[in-house]
Amino acid sequence: MGHFLTIFTTAILTMYDLAELTSFAQVMQTGSLTRSAQQLGVAKSTLSRRIAQLENQLGQPLLRRQSNRLLPTEAGLMFHGYCLRILELAEQGQRALNELHQEISGELVVEAHNALARSWLASQLAAFMEAHPGIRLTLQTCHAPPDAPDSPVICLWLGAIPPSALRQETLTWLGRGLYGHPDYLARHGHPRHPEELSRHAWIDLLGETECGLTLSHPDEGDYHFQPPDSRFRVDQHMLHGDAIARGHGLGLMPHWLAAKREAAHPGSLHACLPDWQAPPIPVTLLHAYGQQPRKVSALLDHLRQTMPQEWQSSPRGGAPSRPPRLAPA
Repeated sequence: MGHFLTIFTTAILTMYDLAELTSFAQVMQTGSLTRSAQQLGVAKSTLSRRIAQLENQLGQPLLRRQSNRLLPTEAGLMFHGYCLRILELAEQGQRALNELHQEISGELVVEAHNALARSWLASQLAAFMEAHPGIRLTLQTCHAPPDAPDSPVICLWLGAIPPSALRQETLTWLGRGLYGHPDYLARHGHPRHPEELSRHAWIDLLGETECGLTLSHPDEGDYHFQPPDSRFRVDQHMLHGDAIARGHGLGLMPHWLAAKREAAHPGSLHACLPDWQAPPIPVTLLHAYGQQPRKVSALLDHLRQTMPQEWQSSPRGGAPSRPPRLAPA
């Protein structure tokens, strides 16, 4: 009903100028151009011009002057009733449009880094849809964040982002460290210093450590480590975690993702060199600049408010700077 009312109102207003109708209705109420102009906050000449334009469109005079008052003609009396109904219809149409703007319904598209889609985002999107039955949502993983300034997509990304035409809102920073399977470490030994890592098999993720990796220690400072060539490279964090958990070698993982995997598969990961930390990586929310439809702003607020508790526990606003407690090797 609201949609039909809006269409009908738009059709009516293409026939008449709303300001002209408002001016005529005001003069009918006061009988005076001067008082009507004051109440409408316009110049008397502007008000007079609007009335004349409406009369020209209708082809008949609507008002006549008698002494110091303006009185309606027969045509003015007849048209006044229609004028009030049109103005009321216009107000109803505006209310319908305002309600449509505020309604949380319609289509939404969310793109996500594959590491975030299953581990947290999917469940939160399901909760959002349950709270708002009018929402239809598409979730898709992507290998690169969107960049078009008019993109309707909301994107949640893990890692560095190149300059973008979209607004970038950093939600948190995830701390990272080295992990391996307990059986692998039992066979090949536990590294006691980053310089020993060159003797271990390395599981690479999208070549992110091809140029080396800097590990930081609170007392010993930084150590730049050049990982050996990886015999097994993957392009997804889930596959990367699988390879490490199957004992194929050591690899660099966000502590939060390692804790999620260990909770689901106890005893599959062990933190190596826990006092040596890699640079944290950001979790970023990307969306278009400017005022957003209600459905978009509601989803953005939902994602901000339902971040994992672990993301909010670090002084930097990210995951814990040290690895979580995992099963002993």
